[in-house]
Amino acid sequence: MSERLRLLDSLSYGCLGLPLALLGLPLYVYLPTYYARDLMLGPATVGGILMASRILDVFTDPVAGWISDRLLPGNWRRRGMLIAGAPILLGGIWMLFLPPDGASSAWLLIGTTLACLGWTLVDIPHAAWIAELSENYYERSLLATTREGFRVLGVFLTLALPLATGTSENLGTVLRQLLILVMFSLPLAVAIAVLTLSEPSTAFRSPSWIQSVNLLWGNRPLRRLLLAYLLDGLANGLPATLFLLFTTQRLAIPEPLPLLLLYFGAGVLGVPLWLKLARKVGKHRAWAVSLALAALSFLPVPWLGPQQTDLFIVTVALTGLTLGGDMALPVAMQADVVDADTAAGGGMRAGLLFGIWSMTTKFALALSVGIAFPLLEIFGYNPKLSYTPDLTLCVLAWLYAGLPAVLKTICIGLVWHFPIDAKAQVQAREQIRRLLQSQNEQRRKG
Repeated sequence: MSERLRLLDSLSYGCLGLPLALLGLPLYVYLPTYYARDLMLGPATVGGILMASRILDVFTDPVAGWISDRLLPGNWRRRGMLIAGAPILLGGIWMLFLPPDGASSAWLLIGTTLACLGWTLVDIPHAAWIAELSENYYERSLLATTREGFRVLGVFLTLALPLATGTSENLGTVLRQLLILVMFSLPLAVAIAVLTLSEPSTAFRSPSWIQSVNLLWGNRPLRRLLLAYLLDGLANGLPATLFLLFTTQRLAIPEPLPLLLLYFGAGVLGVPLWLKLARKVGKHRAWAVSLALAALSFLPVPWLGPQQTDLFIVTVALTGLTLGGDMALPVAMQADVVDADTAAGGGMRAGLLFGIWSMTTKFALALSVGIAFPLLEIFGYNPKLSYTPDLTLCVLAWLYAGLPAVLKTICIGLVWHFPIDAKAQVQAREQIRRLLQSQNEQRRKG
């Protein structure tokens, strides 16, 4: 890369976020209902298959990151993985979104496994690439916000397309429409990234396994960010999991989809605001501000009822504004933690570290489902009943907004005094240059 990141490079990097986001909502929301209800495989069968594939997906993240770091040649570590992963992802998506008549559970299992594997092979090296496209503390914020801005835009398009085409009631048609978009946009975005972006080849020695584990455990910023990521992921996963239930049962809103459009639309608008704030106060402080705004916005929600939907709309818009900061700024902070690891002798392993972060995020999302629905069942939720008990609605409201507000407040304490700011990141880059120079001298002498 040149010393100064070009806007075109940032767009070339970030555009891959759009096709990946076009897949997120269909895979997690549309697909289970389509296979269980429309294709009549049954909820138990579909749930078991999806759970098994996603458990495997959690463990493949760090493995894929390590392979991207160590096993691919020279300056093709990230690009090579993208080229290998894209066809696998497209093949899995084609199977899932365009099943034959009488598609079996084996078809769903193979398609889901391919899609999850392909997603990992594309998403992990793409995320790790941010640590290598620029060494500049602030330019990494631009890369991250561009990537996450495209992701939010992709989710917005996923929600808007069925409404615009009048096909929201037919999941099969919706999936076919999205398949066409992904089949076109994913290869294009991968080609743009591979052909226009540079990639440095690693010249660092790899530490032994024992040294590698010790470095990871001794990396205080890494441990702190992982904990914040876990808590914030849980805080985001709970309202995401319970949104439809909360809006329809507690607030009696018959059609909540426009609220999701408002949420992600506000997220798109908020992206440049968080980038600007990060330049003024630092990434960690800007993230803390977004966490605080989200927590404050959640506070009145547990007391809202069917007659107060206007206040809930305000909450949706405000929390949507925080979305860009909550998605992009931690990613930019991860890149700085990679520098700290490399400076300590980790050997430039952005893929492994981003794989660990991705695994943590997926675990948090799984944990949110594992907490929310069992608790609701304990407190009386039964979908077969014609009404929902008041106690159940109260617990639903606190799980949807009260607990996330608490979790985000804890995260503020973790990230406000995060040890890597612009000055510390520059010092880490200087240490990396000295380390590389020392290793090169040792090679020449050897």
